[in-house]
Amino acid sequence: MKMHVGINVTDLNKSIEFYTKVFNVEPVKVKPDYAKFLLNDPALNFTLNLKDTVAGNQVGHFGFQLDNQEAVQQHKERLEKLGFFAREEMDVTCCYATQDKFWVTDPDRNEWEFFYTKGDVETMTAESECCPANPVKVEMQTSSCCS
Repeated sequence: MKMHVGINVTDLNKSIEFYTKVFNVEPVKVKPDYAKFLLNDPALNFTLNLKDTVAGNQVGHFGFQLDNQEAVQQHKERLEKLGFFAREEMDVTCCYATQDKFWVTDPDRNEWEFFYTKGDVETMTAESECCPANPVKVEMQTSSCCS
């Protein structure tokens, strides 16, 4: 079984470039208004659909749960070398868990979290520390988490 996510984008070429770098694979299909990526790990059918306008981030965020802290650092270093600013949050308590994570944001402001969960906790971190009501956007990155 594969998960499928389709997102709307305003610039197909910029989005293809971004996701090719983030996923580290080329799309398997590209049309004038569409692109499709098939990932094996995780099993994901991910499509880009060209639209005239996109009104912000329609979902809380997307993410990749990684197997260990080393994988978080490897992905962060790989994406930084490709020119993506990655805001990291190491050893944070968020969403009822202690995590190491970093974030990147695509050209249409969709947020992607790469994280490793170290353990569960019984309390949610205060909104100001973890889940601000109005995230502040900074270039290719945001300062929000845990939608």
